Amino acid sequence: MLKKVLLGALLLIVLIVISVTIAVSVRQNRTFAAPTPEVHISADSAVLARGEYLVYGPGHCADCHGKVSMLEEKEQGLKVPLEGGLLFPLPLGNIYAPNITPDPETGIGNWDDGTIARALRHGVGHDGRALFPFMPFQNVSQSDMDAIISYLRTVEPVNNKVPENTTTVPGKIVKAFLMEPVGPDGDILDMVEPDTTLEYGMYLANNVANCRGCHTNRDLMTGDYVGEFYSGGFQIESPIEPTKWACVTPNLTPDPETGVMAGW
Repeated sequence: MLKKVLLGALLLIVLIVISVTIAVSVRQNRTFAAPTPEVHISADSAVLARGEYLVYGPGHCADCHGKVSMLEEKEQGLKVPLEGGLLFPLPLGNIYAPNITPDPETGIGNWDDGTIARALRHGVGHDGRALFPFMPFQNVSQSDMDAIISYLRTVEPVNNKVPENTTTVPGKIVKAFLMEPVGPDGDILDMVEPDTTLEYGMYLANNVANCRGCHTNRDLMTGDYVGEFYSGGFQIESPIEPTKWACVTPNLTPDPETGVMAGW
């Protein structure tokens, strides 16, 4: 009797494992519906200047998408090719920053403006799959979205084929059951006036520069925040020697004991 019970339990476990394995495999390439945002491309010099400022400034696109071998130039704020290739070795797998130059073969040259905007605004890639939640641009203003895409259309195309992402077994499970696109959490503003105001500072910190993305502790498997916003504690590995060097982001809140800026 006991042998039959054990055999039945073993068979049930095998069936569950097989069922989960099939479900994970089938759901690896889930696609999602998301609206295609309207984009107003412009050749106006002021619009392109704003786009360049955002891409190489607070939007820090070059930090991830910039040429991998030009780390020192990136740190100096210089304009480096946005050819992608930076590796993020995460528990869920190896994730590579894509080429965002207008190259038609390896970059975004064949994507229409709405497809690029959808990726930034709703976290849905050109193939309909959910993007890993690295970018903070869901709530960027309409005018800044227009400026970013207008500028990206003007950068020098670079033919650089970036390796395909690879996922671990836990990463495949996350993709299959937990990973969903991240979209706006409020109304999209037409424009946020650059100024020395609290509102503009909040806009840059939360919706463009993604300060809380690094200065808040996060679960590297799911990308979820697991700490208080801006309280630090997130470990970031060196892009050069990720197995040897890392930094832990500091607390940016005004806490008098643990906030690094409290006494500045």
